[in-house]
Amino acid sequence: MARNNSPKERQQKQLERKLGRRASYDRILIVSEGSKTEPNYFCEIRAAYRLHTANVEVRPSELGTAPIQVVRYARELFENGDRHKNIQPRAFEQVYAVFDRDDHDSYFNALRLAESLDGKLKNDAKQLISFQAIASVPSFELWLLLHYENIQAPLHRDEVMQRLKQHIPGYEKGAGHAFSTTREHLTVATQRAEALAAKFTADTAPEPYTAIANLVKLLTTLRGWPTTCGEGELQCSAVQKR
Repeated sequence: MARNNSPKERQQKQLERKLGRRASYDRILIVSEGSKTEPNYFCEIRAAYRLHTANVEVRPSELGTAPIQVVRYARELFENGDRHKNIQPRAFEQVYAVFDRDDHDSYFNALRLAESLDGKLKNDAKQLISFQAIASVPSFELWLLLHYENIQAPLHRDEVMQRLKQHIPGYEKGAGHAFSTTREHLTVATQRAEALAAKFTADTAPEPYTAIANLVKLLTTLRGWPTTCGEGELQCSAVQKR
């Protein structure tokens, strides 16, 4: 019997082989505003919970650091992939764009764009994907500060950094080991972030807020059971120190 070797069948077989090489849980793409701080943090979690790198891809935005640029790059990377980074087109079930409120003019446009893409894009398995904005007001460091303080009032990003350094002496943006340093307070930080989120709307800015807790909770429960690793294993080859 002649073999059916049509382009469509070859493409399907390639997809099946690719899916077979990854773990059974969702494939997640995280694109961040920061080039080191957020990628390092999420890569630490990926290593600590032994999440397969084929399932959790962490990349900084290459279109710029404005929120709208982060969302656009996340969409572009999802739709087109990047062969130089070994990222296939549409190879994810969930996409997250991580950015700060700060003083960015495009913040609200970025939120609207992410919302408009949620449930509208299809992946390589023809499934509609989740596309979410993970915003922090004023900055990512608020999430780290919530591990130590119950923040209720608005803070400027400089004040957030100043107070965070009182708990983590020498902390600077881009520093490694932020997850392992704060991990013992993760539960209380999550509770505080959820309490802020419960009373927050976009119209209440600059009230403090961070959705980082949502993404952290997803990653730490992705495999369905918690695992840990030694500090020496908390490495991420995807992020290059600059």
